[in-house]
Amino acid sequence: MSGRKTMGRASPILLIILSLGVFFATYNLLTMIFDHRSLGKWAPVDTDGALSFDPIIEMPENVRKPKNAKLLFHVALTATDAPYNKWQCRIMYFWYKKQKDLPRSEMGGFTRILHSGNPDNLMDEIPTVVVDPLPAGMDRGYIVLNRPWAFVQWLEKATIEEEYILMAEPDHIFVKPLPNLGHGGYPAAFPFFYIKPDQHEKIIRKFYPGPVKNVDPIGNSPVIIKKDLLEKIAPTWMNVSLRMKDDPETDKTFGWVLEMYGYAVASALHGVQHILRKDFMLQPPWDLEIGKKFIIHYTYGCDYNLKGELTYGKIGEWRFDKRSHLRGPPPRNLSLPPPGVPESVVTLVKMVNEATANIPNWDTQ
Repeated sequence: MSGRKTMGRASPILLIILSLGVFFATYNLLTMIFDHRSLGKWAPVDTDGALSFDPIIEMPENVRKPKNAKLLFHVALTATDAPYNKWQCRIMYFWYKKQKDLPRSEMGGFTRILHSGNPDNLMDEIPTVVVDPLPAGMDRGYIVLNRPWAFVQWLEKATIEEEYILMAEPDHIFVKPLPNLGHGGYPAAFPFFYIKPDQHEKIIRKFYPGPVKNVDPIGNSPVIIKKDLLEKIAPTWMNVSLRMKDDPETDKTFGWVLEMYGYAVASALHGVQHILRKDFMLQPPWDLEIGKKFIIHYTYGCDYNLKGELTYGKIGEWRFDKRSHLRGPPPRNLSLPPPGVPESVVTLVKMVNEATANIPNWDTQ
């Protein structure tokens, strides 16, 4: 069965969203400033919802999930039709299918939100919804600005059976079955070490009138969030990101992570606090072991000499870097790292190899 779903032209929605600019300035002034971190008694929760220790922010006791409850989430990733993006999506979807029905998984359906405006050759392989990109020139070469606009369109048009949504990215690999780490009004997110709202208070203050500590150190992915919360946040996320891009100081300071700050600020504007889970994801080569983590994020290049020593910043005698394959997919059966390279990198390459060995017509662009 084809996974093809194509959105109609959504320009009326865009006009509505953009018209929120005037409202947004007023909204900033009227937003009630709550310190929503004062939540009373906390109880820790582990990766399957049972009580344990949470790495950063513990679960409010009154929203604990019953141990045997199953709360499915829909996996959604935004993507382009570039060859570089396509091969990552194919690997990501392969491992989603492998992990989806295993014990402890609460993974539901899957959608690739393709914001190129036109169908591509993966429509029958990966369940896909086609949405429009931003109008020409609006992203100013920062393609990631299309992400919040893509979610706005998808949430407006699509029928999503699950109550929760996981916002994921093409360069994510599910290393084990993923349970629902979010609970009720508390989405789950991964804390990024380079998202530091408290170090940019002057800039954050341009877009958010409340306490800067209310702005979580996150991006939009990975995040597991209730669908109705995301429906509220997404238009604000889009507007905040566009306003940040329009502000030269903000654009220069935040650079390629600007849209991540946009999501964090938009969430704070809606009074949404995320449970910060370090076990959500690992990022080779900096994270050395898989441990109890659920997703490998292979955004960084992995460069090593033949002694197994990291040579980050210098092309290694052995390397795996997704950016080495901008024009097409990597070959099958990549060479494994030399002895001494961390488990995280070895596992990444083995999982890429397993996927490419089993995906038909792998060399197709």
